[in-house]
Amino acid sequence: MFELKNVVVNRDGRDILSIEQLQIDSNEFTVILGHNGSGKSTLAQVLAGQLKPDSGKIEFSEQLMSTLSTKLLAQKIAFLPQRLPEVAGLTVKELVRLGRFAWRGTFGRYNQQDTDIIETAMQQTDTAQFCDHIADSLSGGERQRAWIAMLLAQQSRVLILDEPTSALDVGHQYDLLSLLQSLNRESGQGVIVILHDINLALRFATRVVALKQGKISFSGDHSILFDSKKLSALYGTDITLIDHPSRDEKVAVVC
Repeated sequence: MFELKNVVVNRDGRDILSIEQLQIDSNEFTVILGHNGSGKSTLAQVLAGQLKPDSGKIEFSEQLMSTLSTKLLAQKIAFLPQRLPEVAGLTVKELVRLGRFAWRGTFGRYNQQDTDIIETAMQQTDTAQFCDHIADSLSGGERQRAWIAMLLAQQSRVLILDEPTSALDVGHQYDLLSLLQSLNRESGQGVIVILHDINLALRFATRVVALKQGKISFSGDHSILFDSKKLSALYGTDITLIDHPSRDEKVAVVC
């Protein structure tokens, strides 16, 4: 469980994130929604321990995150930023192998278990075919999947991903989120993901956190999305919910 109390992140004298209280169940599939500049990425960085707030308290599993070592934090929380770092000269397999660093360290011995975990992560993300390719030479979508394989190899309790579908075509967007959904359902591995597409949130989320101008607009069970007035107010445009033509679910349409 993540618990945030009176968390404020300030930039140039302006609060870009201000959360009085928020709880996120680390066993759920949580989607963070909001307009551009609403504070989604800032919240993800705070939850991942990548950004220290100017004030307030953040706990993970009843431990202050500020007290966790870098290694222990990496074992608990894996984070994929919106802008992927460059990894000059590394093959895909070498990149995915970095996911084991949190457990083995610089001089640790890698064993067969590590090899199996790395190979499984590449198979799950359909990147095994690129294992010997230089990661930075891949297309945007292929490189995105290679980084997600690295996250899976890290085997942290929670995965936090900032817009992981942005460089993927529609088919791979659903494939990726289906994979994350399966991990969440089968292993209890928590997933927190920033999405722009409301319909992806309607399909995959079990919990939702919606931000507007750096504050919580609404949060709760995924059924909270079944409110066109809330969605319209969140994005500042008229949104209607209609029945999906072949599935027992709703679809959001901009009027």
